[in-house]
Amino acid sequence: MQLMAEAEKKLSSSKGFLGSLFGGSSKVDEAMELYQQAANKFKMAKKWSAAAHAFTELASLYGKAGSRLDAATNYVEAGNCYKKTDPNEAVNCLLKAIEIYTDMGKFVMAAKHHQSIGEIYETEVADIEKAIQHFEQASDYFRGEENNSSSNKCLLKVAMYAAQMENYEKAIQIYEQVATSSLESSLLKYSAKEYMFRATLCHLVVDVTNAKIAVEKYEEMYPAFQDSRECKLLKALMTHLEEQNVDAFTDTVKDYDSISRLDQWYTTMLLRIKKTINAEDIC
Repeated sequence: MQLMAEAEKKLSSSKGFLGSLFGGSSKVDEAMELYQQAANKFKMAKKWSAAAHAFTELASLYGKAGSRLDAATNYVEAGNCYKKTDPNEAVNCLLKAIEIYTDMGKFVMAAKHHQSIGEIYETEVADIEKAIQHFEQASDYFRGEENNSSSNKCLLKVAMYAAQMENYEKAIQIYEQVATSSLESSLLKYSAKEYMFRATLCHLVVDVTNAKIAVEKYEEMYPAFQDSRECKLLKALMTHLEEQNVDAFTDTVKDYDSISRLDQWYTTMLLRIKKTINAEDIC
């Protein structure tokens, strides 16, 4: 706190006519050094809000001095500290850093921080629509810089949340895009079946016929998909849906889950698909 007070004192004495005559800029440099020391000490003491405030002051001074990269770095430092106490302030600091990085053409850095903001909205603030926006922006910037694996990682988050919010068309489009991209790499080829599986489940919530067409298309794109457990499950589920057989549907899912655990996303989608049987019965 003392270092912060000293820094503020140096800054106020650097202003005005007399301050500018007697080493105003060196006093600003000294103030910056004091803010840096204060920020680091606050961090060591885990006083996150106070550390973030010091880093923000430092970033502002770097910005005024024309050291934009240092300003951005300190806004990121502030954002990382605020993550622990005030997620919304963390977002504000990271957005200031992103503005500087995009102006300077450093799009990979901007992408990383859009991804971080997406994760804050995903976990801390629980605003999924905003999370989607930032993951999409991160993906665009990564792809523009030919960083396709990071771009796809962000896109898969978008697809997952789009499906949860019942925007199945968007989710299917992304899963198919990432599956196609994966098939181009011998290392990533094996993961394509997961994206095809997810895309087909999105189809099944809406319409069995389109799901069947999709599976045929995926088998042509990736012949190994045909022999996968995922594909066999999908075909069994489609049969049960056509027969309106809820019990068989439930048993098939249970059998699959006993060998390959289904996470919450899969469970949600499968429950929505199962409800279409009941809905059609009522009709």
